[in-house]
Amino acid sequence: MTSGVRHLRSEAARELAAAGVPDPEVDAELLIGHVLGVGRGEVQAKVALDAALSEDEATALRGLVARRAAREPLQHITGRAPFRNVELLVGPGVFVPRPETELVAGVAVDALSAVAAAEPVAVDLGTGSGAIAIAMATEVPHARVYAVELSPDAHAWAKRNIEHTGAAVTLVLADLASALGELDGTVSVVASNPPYVPTDAVPRDPEVRLHDPELALYGGPDGLDVIRDLSAAALRLLHPGGTLVIEHGELQGAAIRALLTDDGWQAAATHPDLLGRDRMTTAIR
Repeated sequence: MTSGVRHLRSEAARELAAAGVPDPEVDAELLIGHVLGVGRGEVQAKVALDAALSEDEATALRGLVARRAAREPLQHITGRAPFRNVELLVGPGVFVPRPETELVAGVAVDALSAVAAAEPVAVDLGTGSGAIAIAMATEVPHARVYAVELSPDAHAWAKRNIEHTGAAVTLVLADLASALGELDGTVSVVASNPPYVPTDAVPRDPEVRLHDPELALYGGPDGLDVIRDLSAAALRLLHPGGTLVIEHGELQGAAIRALLTDDGWQAAATHPDLLGRDRMTTAIR
């Protein structure tokens, strides 16, 4: 027995929309693609032709749609998260990288590319899935890239992703506040997507609130505790003229600029994301 993919997409999109899932049609197509092992473009072609799915495929799809309707992250269901030029492996225990972090990685890559040294050094502090470190290593292949992660679960995911992508990244299980002392004063770029959610500011989205690890989300009463440690760590790691790139919440730019300036950083500046929200601050050692 078979089912038409057009009907199944509509059925899935309705169920996801009723559950409050953003972009339900997109997720429906991505779940169909996951079941069939094809990309979204090929799913759309199958919809146009109203191709048939087997009963087993339709049953598998309905099971995945039910999980997504329960607000399990799409990336946990598929086990994959696209990030710039690579596809990362993700699941429970690691923060799912967001589009905002792709912009942070892009600024870090540009800063690293601009370094005149034959083998510039870059560090991703609190690497999570390894996203920023892997972007720097794959897009600036002559650089030496290090990644630091405190959570054993996230460290395991970063290790898988470094192996999966073949990126030349040295991964360290450690607290970013004290890691990589042997590199002090030699690093050109430090980038980080640290925990920055204030303790009492519980995220609205169930995907974040229920599934992202708390260690990757919460940064103390004002959300800046880890960023204070990050500032001190980056000051010792970077050589004069080195660049710091930090992702943060949209209302934290002014506080982070003040924090960095008080610590002795130069040219602290906050930058908008694609939606115009202040989501990243840079500074010069």
